Amino acid sequence: MGSIDRPSRLFDILIVGAGISGIDMAYRIKTEFPKYNYAILEARDAIGGTWDLFRYPGIRSDSDLHTFGFPWRPWLEDKSIADGESIRNYLNECAEIEGITSNIRYRHKVLAGNWSSIDQKWTLTVDINGQKAQYNARFVVMCTGYYNYKEPLKAVIPGLSDFKGLVIHPQFWPEDLDYTDKKIVIIGSGATAVTLFPVLAKKAAHVTLLQRSPSYILATPGVDKSAKFLRRYLPVIVVARLMRIKFLVLSFIFYWFCQFFPRTARALLRVNSRSYLPKDYSTEVHFNPKYNPWDQRLCVCPDGDFYRALHQSNADIVTDTIETVKNDSIITTSGKLLKPDIIITATGLNLQLAGGATITVENEPFNAASKFFWKGVMLQDLPNAAFLIGYTNASWTLGADSTALLICRLLRHMEKNKLSSAVPYLSSSEISNVQIKPLFNLKSSYIEAAKDVLPKSAGRHPWHGKRNYFLDSWDAEFSDLQKGLTFVKSKSH
Repeated sequence: MGSIDRPSRLFDILIVGAGISGIDMAYRIKTEFPKYNYAILEARDAIGGTWDLFRYPGIRSDSDLHTFGFPWRPWLEDKSIADGESIRNYLNECAEIEGITSNIRYRHKVLAGNWSSIDQKWTLTVDINGQKAQYNARFVVMCTGYYNYKEPLKAVIPGLSDFKGLVIHPQFWPEDLDYTDKKIVIIGSGATAVTLFPVLAKKAAHVTLLQRSPSYILATPGVDKSAKFLRRYLPVIVVARLMRIKFLVLSFIFYWFCQFFPRTARALLRVNSRSYLPKDYSTEVHFNPKYNPWDQRLCVCPDGDFYRALHQSNADIVTDTIETVKNDSIITTSGKLLKPDIIITATGLNLQLAGGATITVENEPFNAASKFFWKGVMLQDLPNAAFLIGYTNASWTLGADSTALLICRLLRHMEKNKLSSAVPYLSSSEISNVQIKPLFNLKSSYIEAAKDVLPKSAGRHPWHGKRNYFLDSWDAEFSDLQKGLTFVKSKSH
């Protein structure tokens, strides 16, 4: 590695990550604070984050694009569920039109960040093509999501290392892989597995989805007919706004319906499954999850493509655990023998905070896992730093944008009152009375595995993670900004 450059000029805002959250944050900053100088530090050489990195066949959103798209530039296409390429094009178009692209520093990977109370600024150590440099900022916004892009969640699969065929994790899909006429086993039952299954079945000799336990998979229309109808009579932009409201409200109602009436929701989801499955297909074994709807994230398949694949002779599901993997086969606990050419381990992702960067305060290590979230935005005892995290039970962008609006409101408050820093603070007596709750209201294995990595929630205002779009939007506009925060006055005033 090269030596550390002399510190650059002081930025008002540094945004880390040029994915959907980073672009949204940049838009809010440039709109609300046109005089602020900001930059986006992006580790890769392209916009898009997850949508540029993940290139496995069929990658698509598992939320509708009417709410997944930006509120300031609505999604105008017919497709409600979009593929990865369409989303990448949309993000690039938004960044270019809004003049955000020129503020992105590509191949700038943030390695570490240190807060100095004396200087009232952050210093970020950045790797730029193997050379280290420093960037300084008054305020830092982490838009890195919570996935570890370098390391997937390691599932314990006995004997996997003995397999002589290809073993692929979707996160690192080989560009030159030709799976035509290959026998494939997908291990997993989450969104990635559900996405891969129907696409691979189009070219592979045979595809088996090997799941330890089933997931809920909701078949939805790929194109919303009401949108097509309304476009005959209303301007496209008006229809886009109406579709956003429709999907926002419907998804909210459906989620809470599942929470309050889980047995009815389970029954309705199984009816949905059966309407697309081949006659007499076993729903008791393959589509009967052990958990209630939305205890784990609900999978979505546009036009029932997952179920339709099961009408083909070259696609099936095996619900069983793995006894062992041999050099040319998989043996399940019940004794079933699978002989794949390719094994795909769609077993989930590791979670991390701040893109894996090391965070220090006054050069002392900062343990994020021991801290509480303030309104799902800032961390206890960490000054002038925010984290844009979306929803696990709705479109990511809804949560990211409500967070961005709250950050802007906080920055306006600081500017108006001549404050140089804000830090969430919990006294020792408050901490002793706090009831620790999970940060995310999901029981997915990858979230359970990250309990010791992610910050905590107290489950009460303002010490909580993301809640829902309506509560968080109200928070962003009207809540008491000073509750739970301490401020430092600017030295020049």
